[in-house]
Amino acid sequence: MSAQEEKGKHLVQSHAKEGDVPGTVDLNVKEGDDTGYGQALYPVPADDPNDPLQWSNTRKGLILLVCSFYSFLSNSALLGPAVYIGIYAEEFAISPNKASNLISYANLAFGFGSLLLVPAYHKFGRRPVMLASLITYCAGLLACSQVTTYEGLMAARVIHSFGSSVCEALPVQLVNDIFFLHERGKRLGYYTVCLCFGATGPLYAGYMLAGGHSWRLFFYVEFAFGCALFILAFFVVEETLYHRKPRAESIHESSSSHHDEKHSTANAAVADDSAATADHLPPRKTFLQTLKFWGVYEKDSDFFLMMARSFTYFLVPHVLWVITTYGIYIGLGALTFNFTFPLKITSPPYNWSQTSSGLIAVASFLGYLLAIPFTTSSDRLAARLTRQNGGIREAEMRLGVMLPVMLLAPAGLVLYGFAAERDLHWVAYFVGVAMNSFGGYFYFTFTLAYAIDSYTANISEMLIAMNLGKQAISFGMGLDLLSWVLQHGYVVMIAGVFCAVVLANNLALVVFMLWGKRIRRFMATTWLARVHKESVTEVATH
Repeated sequence: MSAQEEKGKHLVQSHAKEGDVPGTVDLNVKEGDDTGYGQALYPVPADDPNDPLQWSNTRKGLILLVCSFYSFLSNSALLGPAVYIGIYAEEFAISPNKASNLISYANLAFGFGSLLLVPAYHKFGRRPVMLASLITYCAGLLACSQVTTYEGLMAARVIHSFGSSVCEALPVQLVNDIFFLHERGKRLGYYTVCLCFGATGPLYAGYMLAGGHSWRLFFYVEFAFGCALFILAFFVVEETLYHRKPRAESIHESSSSHHDEKHSTANAAVADDSAATADHLPPRKTFLQTLKFWGVYEKDSDFFLMMARSFTYFLVPHVLWVITTYGIYIGLGALTFNFTFPLKITSPPYNWSQTSSGLIAVASFLGYLLAIPFTTSSDRLAARLTRQNGGIREAEMRLGVMLPVMLLAPAGLVLYGFAAERDLHWVAYFVGVAMNSFGGYFYFTFTLAYAIDSYTANISEMLIAMNLGKQAISFGMGLDLLSWVLQHGYVVMIAGVFCAVVLANNLALVVFMLWGKRIRRFMATTWLARVHKESVTEVATH
């Protein structure tokens, strides 16, 4: 839908409001409200066609598509070279463990880039920072294809990973900017699918070797897709930074709930004012105006204070759970499989060729693919429980869908560990990885949605903490991962230690399901909550 067509379209209305405890929302429908799953929409959009919440589904979908594909590309570029560890070790005359640092340090840069880029898009806008990050990403990939030394390749890997690090936060930010509460679990699921499919990067890298090509071709291909994505993003991704003012009637309702008579009179006045202003709505931006990538400057956004304040989110239990979930699943899941499988499968008794060592990505792909039909499950469960609860939404209502898969990923690690230790049939490796990926998809998607639902926060600062934490954890676990496994054995480390860590993280689900609201209520009374609430300058999912 063009900007001109959007100008005359119906503007969404809602009277939803947040309760006393962050994460509790009154979604009861009033006359004239638009609905989702039969409930009022939240956040309440402004009477402005330029409010991202008022944009057409087509425009929103294209923005989500671009950001999600960026996540896929950047993750595949990050993990793809894992199949080249043996080749790098031979070409640069280094140990396999040192060669694996080309993935580990790039992974670290992938997380710590958010410390600069997230405050940047909060200060200067989402659109210019995304376009600049794509340029940096492409430049780093081009450098990777040209370097001839280990040190040069390491530097180039850090550059493209640092540049693309914003794609770990930006899709979540944009989902928060342009979608309503009842849509976010599903949309975050789509982003998570692309993020998870990025783990198939080693598969494509391996097939390029099978075709007789150099490892450099992988970076050329990633560079070409990155350039194409930059062009698409330039024309599709409109600036979503928008300051939404509360509706007059919402303010009145919260301040005069005990004065029914005055409330009715004031509502009538507000209705008259709304009718009077309906014909004086600001015009929708033209297509050329949406292409502008300058002019945004948030003078009230303190760049360095935001960086410092983001570290306080490590003290928020809901955010910490997201951090440990991503960090552990990436560090003990994706890196474990991508580091160990090529070494095992190219040795006796399997003796696969180096070009086939990336096929373990097929198992990851299948695991995530089988989980896709459950993407909307948390939204639908939450909507059903909200209806049963008299229209009051609690953040924990979406968590029940994770119960059936709580033990699946740990079981997958046990199977993989024993398969590697006892040289079982290669199918056992694939089944173990698929189990881990299937369960991981639920935890990736719904812990993130739950954290955003649960806490009054500046989403930008929360995302910095999430990305720093998860990449630091995965870096720490992946740095000497090969040495640990080779020294202590596959069963002890993967089926034992790694499985126990994943299991402990997954069991936190029970804690949040039973006591999540108590934790939210307690956190809302702390000094930490006051500090975070004062920094909120954009509408977030609470």
